[in-house]
Amino acid sequence: MFIFMNLNKVILVGRLTQDPNLKTTPSGQSVCSFGLATNRVWTDKSNQKQEKAEFHNIVLWQKLAEVASQYLKKGNLVLIEGRIQTRSWQDQEGNKRYKTEIVAENMQLAPRNTPGANFRQQKQQSEQSRNQVPEENIPVIEENQEEKEIDVKDIPL
Repeated sequence: MFIFMNLNKVILVGRLTQDPNLKTTPSGQSVCSFGLATNRVWTDKSNQKQEKAEFHNIVLWQKLAEVASQYLKKGNLVLIEGRIQTRSWQDQEGNKRYKTEIVAENMQLAPRNTPGANFRQQKQQSEQSRNQVPEENIPVIEENQEEKEIDVKDIPL
């Protein structure tokens, strides 16, 4: 017996490459987009440390879009959970164009004490003081909270 399962799930932790751009659709829905950079670090065959950045297009809708535009800035660390979506359209010359995006379903903001400054410096400081800093409980902001409004006081900023 074969069981086929489809899953389109993405979890990214990275830094904003630009300030969020909030717009309103003609139907009145809020939509926010920004770039997110993630890094992959590995050791190659010659034992040299390698690093490669990937850049992702993030799209958020409704309340999640409004929260992101209000509290996120270029350089901020954020966790995005969502799905991959590819859109297509025809440009002015009639060529078919594609854009792959991450449509966010959940967002988790970094702790208040994590500014968007130099990540390597923060990492070194974090490693040096790991046992001295208490863990901060970071709330998750979910897209599907239709019956419950997001209270600004619950956002850790």
